[in-house]
Amino acid sequence: MSYAMPLQFMLFGFVAVLLFFTYANKLTMRWQNYSQSMFAKKLFYTALVIRIAYVVFVYFYYLEMTGAPHAYHPGDELEYHGTGSLWKLEGYEVFKYNLVDYHTFSDRGYTVWLALEYLLLGTHVLPARLLKCVIDAFSCVLMYNIAKRNFGEAVGRMTGIFCVLMPNMWYYCGVTLKETEMVFLVILFVERADLVLHSPKIKFTSVILPAVCVLLMFTFRTALAAVMFASFAAGLIFTTSKQLQGWKKVLYGFVFAIWMLATVGVEMVQETQELWSRRETNQSQGYEWRARRANGNSFAQYATASVFAPLIFTIPFSSMVTVFNQENQMMMNGANFIKNIMSGFTIFAIISIPIFMTAGYLVVLVFSNFAHSERFHFPVLALELMFAAYGVSMMRNKHKRWFMIWLVVMCVANIAWAWIKLAGRGLA
Repeated sequence: MSYAMPLQFMLFGFVAVLLFFTYANKLTMRWQNYSQSMFAKKLFYTALVIRIAYVVFVYFYYLEMTGAPHAYHPGDELEYHGTGSLWKLEGYEVFKYNLVDYHTFSDRGYTVWLALEYLLLGTHVLPARLLKCVIDAFSCVLMYNIAKRNFGEAVGRMTGIFCVLMPNMWYYCGVTLKETEMVFLVILFVERADLVLHSPKIKFTSVILPAVCVLLMFTFRTALAAVMFASFAAGLIFTTSKQLQGWKKVLYGFVFAIWMLATVGVEMVQETQELWSRRETNQSQGYEWRARRANGNSFAQYATASVFAPLIFTIPFSSMVTVFNQENQMMMNGANFIKNIMSGFTIFAIISIPIFMTAGYLVVLVFSNFAHSERFHFPVLALELMFAAYGVSMMRNKHKRWFMIWLVVMCVANIAWAWIKLAGRGLA
């Protein structure tokens, strides 16, 4: 118990779990008789209010705890904030020099977006984070549309409410990181691509927006963009001939491949090739470094794809113990515990309804050295919540015992994870 996480982080976790499971139930019941348009409005404004309240609270919390309006150990945050401020403070040429010289191609998208925000709103972080709240609230509505189209109105409403209440989505509105905007691109891509694939006839103009989302994603995260491109291509291949004739499938693929090469060019190809060439050493080297670094976990060197693959829908587990420099993980303990529990429903649903985007990205994650990183799971969290909502809708009385067993397994797993975190550092 001497290594238990501080009381403030326990409180964060307790409030997050209590709010999610209480109001996921209440709002699903309370809003079931609203019309679709009224429900979408309630979804958007409730999400917006919750996120704004969290952003304002956490802004002053960080000021009090760290002396700056950034999260604990804000390495990436400070880099984004510093480069994004240059255009407003130093001029475009200085901004361009720093952007090209010190950022990889897959990191330039958010930096340019942040620079435009700072140019219009000022270099203070709060206005940009409030804009994140609007973007993320709209993401909740898009997820409602995706789930409704695929699984029906009831599942759509549950999905939207789950997204509104998911603490991970609040968290990234309150920090200067690219995750909120990146996830919006993922959700917008899935919503538009899904609409295309459900259309009786697929027109060239209808695939432009999904393609633009893929193109922009290459400036946010290369692996995710590659999965988006592959999932959309697979979706087009498996469409019926009534929707899209065979020669048009080939033509569309060729046109968009040429278009992407012409617009983002050689850097995109080089980063994708580099990512592929490092696929075999990326994970082993990453976890070996985690084992040997100062205050590292010696068990990390045994982490492999075969260890993470069975758990990929469920991890990361909560941080229940105090470990040096892991305050951000402790703040997310409740959010991760919610994901652990909800993944039981996701697994129950995914057995019946696989999806290219979710499965494809998680397979990539299995073979990376970020398999247990909450931040790298986040891009497909909303899609997993959709499957969880579908899993909930499939539950009957005969399944309740399996859910109770799942709760026990997750409690044991989180306690075991706490022991691993301590024992690997020689503290248990």
